[in-house]
Amino acid sequence: MTDNNSYTISKKVKLANSIHLMDVIAPRVAAHCYPGQFIILIADEKGERIPLTICDYDREAGTVTIVFQALGNSTKLLAEYKEGDAFRDFTGPLGQRSELIKMPKEELSKKKVLFVAGGVGAAPVYPQVKWMKENGYEADCIIGARSKDLIILEDQIKQYAKNIYITTDDGSYGMAGNVNDCIKYLVNEKGQSYDLIVAIGPMIMMKYVCILTKELGIKTIVSMNPIMVDGTGMCGACRLTIGDQIKFACVDGPEFDGHLVNFDEAMNRLAMYKTQEGKSVLREREGDTHHHAGCECHDN
Repeated sequence: MTDNNSYTISKKVKLANSIHLMDVIAPRVAAHCYPGQFIILIADEKGERIPLTICDYDREAGTVTIVFQALGNSTKLLAEYKEGDAFRDFTGPLGQRSELIKMPKEELSKKKVLFVAGGVGAAPVYPQVKWMKENGYEADCIIGARSKDLIILEDQIKQYAKNIYITTDDGSYGMAGNVNDCIKYLVNEKGQSYDLIVAIGPMIMMKYVCILTKELGIKTIVSMNPIMVDGTGMCGACRLTIGDQIKFACVDGPEFDGHLVNFDEAMNRLAMYKTQEGKSVLREREGDTHHHAGCECHDN
């Protein structure tokens, strides 16, 4: 779904070093999006497709909030845009709604939920925590980062979470350690009991959260947005093995049962995909399953 209006930046805030928040005027996207979904942004005529998870939306104002970290060339270019500037394309909503939103109300009301946000993962966690509170459900949240200056959206999440816990690797703020240390503390020392954990952040973080929660017997949902490139299933970058099935993060997800995700395969594929040679090897090895079913763009 695409808006016909220009996609003007109505607000821009620097949340941390290289991490930016933007409100973009996109009424049709704002009218139909839900937590868990994402958009595809193309900055200008020469811009690449950038998939970004929806951080927030205001249906009345017609705005969608995105958060991104300026790491590669495309996102560094994006960071140069200012309030009043406009993007060429802002397409969405794409992907599936959060598992929590699709869950029957009587089932969700019985669950004690813990969100675990690592780094920029706080951006897709925020709308889910907000949705929970606005719909009468409570949830706890852990926000983790390497240091205090990289903690984002703490105040916003604090408005909606029942309890919020901060962890930093260097101990500069909150609990010293990583998010797994905090999960262990809450479960083993504080005696907290959780029925469901939603973990969103770097791939390596989600992998180790899932190893821990499997041991603890806590169902865990993860968002595989870090591996999305094209956002349509055409490029094959987000191909995943979930249990014994092949899925695509941008079409079938981005959320999946974390205990079924083959994280090692996904991380190895992503490393290979970054080179032209690697793309060719993957295309040859995976054959018809390299792209999402029905895609005929085998020259990509």
